[in-house]
Amino acid sequence: MVSTEKVKGLIQEVEGADSSDKLLDAVKALAAVRHEAAIPTLIDVLRYNNPGAAVAAVDGLIDIGQAAVTPLLDNLDGYNYGARAWATRALAGIGDPRALGLLVEAAITDFSLSVRRAAARGLGNIIWSKVPDEEIESKQKQVLDTLLQVAQDPEWVVRYAAVVGLQNLALSVVSSNSGLVQQIIGQFSEMSINDPEIAVRARVKMALEGIGNRGREKEEKLMTNN
Repeated sequence: MVSTEKVKGLIQEVEGADSSDKLLDAVKALAAVRHEAAIPTLIDVLRYNNPGAAVAAVDGLIDIGQAAVTPLLDNLDGYNYGARAWATRALAGIGDPRALGLLVEAAITDFSLSVRRAAARGLGNIIWSKVPDEEIESKQKQVLDTLLQVAQDPEWVVRYAAVVGLQNLALSVVSSNSGLVQQIIGQFSEMSINDPEIAVRARVKMALEGIGNRGREKEEKLMTNN
């Protein structure tokens, strides 16, 4: 276990970095310790004009996991869309359902395509085991409805992210919510023909193959158990 004193020293190195390269190295070192005391500083780094350092900070926050969720939600920057995009990426990577409301709103309404894209991917990463049983069905429907709407986004990179989110959602519920999976497959079938961007259509094809493979694995497992 890394001591708090060591973390304080690493934080000082981040705060005292006088070049982009030194800042990147310091943030990587701080992120690597995966210590909760590093969370405020890593969140601050998201506001810096240094994409490399921001990526390292996001990775560190994701590695820290659930403990970073509340600080991220409490410190979202409403004016700095770059920082908001990085924070959304961190929350999307963690997959904690406490961020569900923010991800839904961001995926549909945020003016920044990078934020919408990150949120769409994140909606497919929700850890459903952390949602109360009585809320799972309604929240899964909320995520599905949101991603179906995002799949119509004018920006192809956002639609691409929606495909990723829908695939991950389908894979996470393939054993528990066949109706939802069929709705996703229906959406993909439509997009495979009608989406104007070849990259999106290719990603849809990959998603359909992935869902089909998981479905076959499920059937084989049931046959083996019987």
